[in-house]
Amino acid sequence: MFYETSSNDHGLPHNPFKAIVSPRPIGWISSLDAEGRTNLAPYSFFNAVGDRPPIVMFSSSGYKDSAANVEATGEFVCNMASWDLKDEMNVSSAAVPSETSEFELSGLDMAASRLVRTPRVARAVTALECKHLQTIKLKDLEGAETDNWIVFGQVVGIHIDDSIIVNGKVDVTRYKPLSRLGYMEYAAITEVFEMSRPTI
Repeated sequence: MFYETSSNDHGLPHNPFKAIVSPRPIGWISSLDAEGRTNLAPYSFFNAVGDRPPIVMFSSSGYKDSAANVEATGEFVCNMASWDLKDEMNVSSAAVPSETSEFELSGLDMAASRLVRTPRVARAVTALECKHLQTIKLKDLEGAETDNWIVFGQVVGIHIDDSIIVNGKVDVTRYKPLSRLGYMEYAAITEVFEMSRPTI
């Protein structure tokens, strides 16, 4: 099949786009608003976009609390959403008023960060402390502004639970990071394989 996205006439009961671009890591973003209130929200449009220095991004459809908070305070934390935190991650995705803390809503304890004021999820086995670099509001092919916002942050500190380090490497099969697929589907990484880059 083929369809043009401008008309979205795929004929399927649900839009397949996000099912095709998958799996996507989940950026579980904690932030503070200008008054110091906590926010925690999962974003499936998330990834690392540089390693020297380490830079991550998350994208928000609509100017949501996380994007506003990062611009207001200049910082955020990306917490690892893992298999044993799937239910709490899901609860934190609920649309609630800005003054509601998703930490409290999902029953999660906070832990202090080292280099930013924003707290992290205490039970998350990894967390990336980030300083805001820039936020971009995307435009479409005609130059019209969309309601899609990309937030970039430089990672200034990294927390890793010692229990997931095996033979000097982070072993993802120990904590089973979650990824978002299409529709309401998720996946957890439980096995990996290696391939060496060829010399040609």
